[in-house]
Amino acid sequence: MKYINFDNWNRKEHYKFFDGVDNPQFNICMNLNVTSFLKSVKENNLSFYYSMVYASTYVMNQIEDFRYKIRDGKIILHDSLQPSFIDMGAEENLFKIVTLPLNNSMKEFSNTAKEMSKSQKEYFPEVDVDQDKLIYFSCIPWISFTSISNEIVMNKEDSIPRISFGKYFTQDNKILLPYSIQVNHMLLDGIHVGKFIEQLQKFIDEIK
Repeated sequence: MKYINFDNWNRKEHYKFFDGVDNPQFNICMNLNVTSFLKSVKENNLSFYYSMVYASTYVMNQIEDFRYKIRDGKIILHDSLQPSFIDMGAEENLFKIVTLPLNNSMKEFSNTAKEMSKSQKEYFPEVDVDQDKLIYFSCIPWISFTSISNEIVMNKEDSIPRISFGKYFTQDNKILLPYSIQVNHMLLDGIHVGKFIEQLQKFIDEIK
């Protein structure tokens, strides 16, 4: 992690522009083509959900703009981000939050996430990691949504991305996954989200 010299930061004017709004968060929903990715994770006996969490985190870490965060009025740049995702607990209809570092491989991460989620008894355990280093993930596997909203933290410095998956569905011989990403406009614009989605699609297409 390092602090950025705001006066020399190429985004300072855009940061100040969006600092003038009450809630600088924006959300974009789209469908990802997961046809080959779903086939691959099933053939390797991996969790589709955990694998998508891995893929999203891995790709986001490759794009520096997503690793900029606002902390106490200053801009920092993390070396990497890590996932924090909801999962269903043992008790029916109650979820828990599972947080763990990204492993070296998708298979290792998926297996570790499965074991950690299974053994975790607490719904909302405290984690020893900087909050702004996290990516929040949620999944609504019962609904193929076309739009979604997230809980709002009335803090303009909240720069944690929020990613949601829906129920995948078949259309024109493709399997599509409703995918939503919410980010802070003080740090990111549509072009950055577009770059992320483009690279994520390429990444999951190439998984074998």
